Amino acid sequence: MTAPLALSLGEPAGIGPEIVAKAWTALRETGPAFVVVGDADLVASRGEPVVRVTDPAEAPAVFGRAIPAIHSPTAGAVTPGRPDPVNAICVADWISLAVDLAMDGKASGVVTAPIAKAPLYASGFRFPGHTEFIAELTGDLPYRGTRGPVMMLTARDLRVALVTIHAPLSQVPELVTRERVIRTARVTHEALRRDFGIDRPRLALAALNPHAGEGGAIGLEEIEVLRPAAAALRAEGIGITDPLPADTMFHPDARATYDAAVCLYHDQALIPIKTIDFWGGVNVTLGLPVVRTSPDHGTGFEIAGTGVARADSLIAAIRLAASMAARRGGH
Repeated sequence: MTAPLALSLGEPAGIGPEIVAKAWTALRETGPAFVVVGDADLVASRGEPVVRVTDPAEAPAVFGRAIPAIHSPTAGAVTPGRPDPVNAICVADWISLAVDLAMDGKASGVVTAPIAKAPLYASGFRFPGHTEFIAELTGDLPYRGTRGPVMMLTARDLRVALVTIHAPLSQVPELVTRERVIRTARVTHEALRRDFGIDRPRLALAALNPHAGEGGAIGLEEIEVLRPAAAALRAEGIGITDPLPADTMFHPDARATYDAAVCLYHDQALIPIKTIDFWGGVNVTLGLPVVRTSPDHGTGFEIAGTGVARADSLIAAIRLAASMAARRGGH
């Protein structure tokens, strides 16, 4: 890579500072190098050495002996496990700065530690989460291909892309439209080629209804929406199956037949991911001009400050971001 990754610290009262410190301990000798964007004193409180830098270009030389951090202090005191909306604006600013560094080419990609949505919303934050916020921040950058954002989760040999994300289950059928399925599949297909190095991606499309609708006996969405979408995608040269029963898509033999599954709602995608690798799953945002990954877990308020948080998912997110950035040429 020509530049380090920018790692936003996330919710200061959560496990972010702890897992960032643990990730550095695991990666300090091998890399990939990252620079933390957030409160340097908060990171240092985890017991590892921290060096404040003003330019990400300083990070690689520092990384082997200390955690490089671009210091941006919290607005108020931080108590582990007790989020305070007064610090929420800082969380948003850290994300924005990390994305700016990536857009300017000073960082090769962005990794985001977990955020808490409730204090963000209380502070006036208007986005559903990281994914939509980063899409807005990068909206003016040119991008070759179908524009996202699309959320993908990865764990071991499984990748799942979501057509809908945090939607109530009662709303999912009306949100699963032909256009959304096609767009999600296009973005996923292009990202597998660009960011994962798969020349001819194989996509598996999950059905909405049990048994893929049983020919219409258990729902018509497969007939009216999903099969026509799959046919249109194949006409474009994208390899994708007709809708498959979700209960038979995720065992090892099935996973060997595709490179990513296009799933229709949150739990359909996340249950298999977290069953296969609960600690090591990674959240990836596809279809944006900057690389962005995140650990696939939350802020862990119930264990914040206790020293027991595991950094497996963050370490995996850092490594994946570096791999994706390298395939994009380090920018």
